[in-house]
Amino acid sequence: MAGQQDRIDDIQMDASSLCREEIYTDRRFGTIRVLTPVVASGADDPSRRTVYAGEAQIMTQVGALPISFEIEAKSLAEAVAGYGAAAKAALDRTMKELAEMRRQAQTGLVIPQGGMGGMGGMPGGGLGGGGKIQLP
Repeated sequence: MAGQQDRIDDIQMDASSLCREEIYTDRRFGTIRVLTPVVASGADDPSRRTVYAGEAQIMTQVGALPISFEIEAKSLAEAVAGYGAAAKAALDRTMKELAEMRRQAQTGLVIPQGGMGGMGGMPGGGLGGGGKIQLP
């Protein structure tokens, strides 16, 4: 517990990785966040690259699922032009991850150690392994 308290007491921002954030949206499909690197005084830091991050939402049976993705671009115009392809790639990746999570959940039961042997070594009798279900 002391370790966790030490981490809480040591919360600090990293002045060497500050960014100014601007948000652009077409109010239809999504949002582009432009993260412009700055130094501690707030002036632009030309030694680091500007990051363009796209955001979108897909509707699922349990509500909206936010998707965030980086857009390879050197300007806002390039980011706007590349938004669709980057969003599609992120959506494809997300759908594959969801399918894999579903597959893992369906096969998530593990037979308890000891398998299907007899109870306490008695011939012909019941489940072994203590009767506990283990999840991976």
